[in-house]
Amino acid sequence: MRNTRSYKFNSQDEKIIKVFTELGMPRNLVKTLIYISQVEECRSAEIEHGANLRQPEVSVAMQQLQKRGWISRRDLKKKGKGRPVHIYKLTSPINKIVSTFEKEKIKEIESIKNDLDQLKNLIEGR
Repeated sequence: MRNTRSYKFNSQDEKIIKVFTELGMPRNLVKTLIYISQVEECRSAEIEHGANLRQPEVSVAMQQLQKRGWISRRDLKKKGKGRPVHIYKLTSPINKIVSTFEKEKIKEIESIKNDLDQLKNLIEGR
């Protein structure tokens, strides 16, 4: 993890994003997750710039990441009037998040296998 709040994806990040998306995670969600994993904390505008995403894409991704419990948000009050700025960071190291994702995928695979076994039994029992 880098201490800076500005980051640009490298070729390794692009490979990670590709594998995550091939495993079924939405691309915008992955790009947001990987960006946050490379900085200590950041604002959504920094994610938009660094991950090359539009504001609505980042907003939806942030909601999904918060719902999964993978990121936390704190508010930074601006001087004077205006909305506070939201600062985001991971709640767990990225390798722990990958382990959680792996468990979800294994559970999916087991469910598909059970459905296929049931289908075979139904076909054979005709």
